[in-house]
Amino acid sequence: MRLGVLDVGSNTVHLLVVDARHGGPPLPQSSHRSVLRLMRYLDPAGAITDEGVRAIVDSVAQAAEQAAAAGVDELLPFATSAIREAANGVQVLDEVAATTGVRLRVLTGEEEARITYLAVRRWYGWSAGRLLVLDIGGGSLEIAAGDADYPDVAVSLPLGAGRSTILFLPDDPPTPEQVATLRAHAREVLAEAAQRFAAEPGPAHVVGSSKTIRSLARLAGATSDGIGVHDRSVLRRSALDNWVPRIARIPADARPALPGITADRTFQIVAGGVVLSEAMRAFGVHELDVSPWALREGLILLHLDEMR
Repeated sequence: MRLGVLDVGSNTVHLLVVDARHGGPPLPQSSHRSVLRLMRYLDPAGAITDEGVRAIVDSVAQAAEQAAAAGVDELLPFATSAIREAANGVQVLDEVAATTGVRLRVLTGEEEARITYLAVRRWYGWSAGRLLVLDIGGGSLEIAAGDADYPDVAVSLPLGAGRSTILFLPDDPPTPEQVATLRAHAREVLAEAAQRFAAEPGPAHVVGSSKTIRSLARLAGATSDGIGVHDRSVLRRSALDNWVPRIARIPADARPALPGITADRTFQIVAGGVVLSEAMRAFGVHELDVSPWALREGLILLHLDEMR
């Protein structure tokens, strides 16, 4: 069957169209993305402005048209932290549904962590052993650990790359003091979260997922020791820590000239690098594998499991 996954995130609205069946991997057919950066549309009370609502509605309507043109049998539309935490989130969902006919499912932070973990588990298989999964979105950071299809522990933290940029790195490029303040804040939040994992066995395999982590891995010269679709892309914390101060000195509009940095991530890549570095440090991780599968693929796999 042909499935469309519509991801209304903090940074982009992304439609992924795949052909999927039980017992096989989802095969991508097309992908459509529009840049949203919802954090810039929040008013002082934490509500999405009228301009932001129009941007969401327009992007969802366009994605729905693209899904229909692609012959999608079923659309799986969902939203994450930006709408979940907005003061007028319910009203935004109602407006999207009334205007486009698409009713977005709002995932909790823990659901995001659990579903992303499922995708990573299926990609790496049982031979990977116990997993620790880190995923950085625009609004939140998800962390999950376990040795089965679903994690034993899953948490969501308000350390997304977009949120951290808005709150801590207002200048372009940010000042060293701003970067240091974000790093201290992330370290404090992560130290408390790491206590929830302290009683769990250590991971055999640490994996990072999300576009932010993939961008940082390419920037930091992630190594690979495989060939074809099963390349093992490894990001080392030492390389990441070497690059973060360098990109922090470069204006956002110049960063896309660097390897791995796309226009839709250029404004938040510094914050993403700081948060990932501190997350790896909090869990004693010196290197991690970079997963090509994340939340969208996890939702497809979950849907197929529920159908079965």
